[in-house]
Amino acid sequence: MTAERSAAEEVLTGLADPMRRRILDALAAHGSATATTLATELPISRQAVVKHLALLDRIGLVAGQRAGREMRYELRPERLDATARWMADLANEWDRRMQVIKQIAEAAESMPDP
Repeated sequence: MTAERSAAEEVLTGLADPMRRRILDALAAHGSATATTLATELPISRQAVVKHLALLDRIGLVAGQRAGREMRYELRPERLDATARWMADLANEWDRRMQVIKQIAEAAESMPDP
C-alpha cells in the first residue's frame, strides 16, 4: 500500500462519520472555532466535539492552536485535496481499463464468425 493511499484511507475513514463532516462544515463556515462554539451548533456535547476534533487533528484535516486558555481549530484542506487527487487518479486508471475492455469487445465483435 502506498503512503498516498494510506493517507487517503485515513481521510475517508475520518469523513465516514456524519458528525465529523458537520464539524468540518462548521469550521469551513467560521474560519476557526473552539470546541465550545462548535458544540453550541451541534447536537452533541463539548466533550464529544473535542474527541472528534482530536481525530480530525490526528489525520490532518484540522489544526488546533492555543489562543490563551482556548484551543481554536481551523480546517486544513490540504489532506482533502490530496485525497481528491488520489481518487481522480484512481478514476482515470479505471477509465483507461474500461477503454481497453471496450476496444477488445469491439474488436471481437467485428471479427467474422467461425
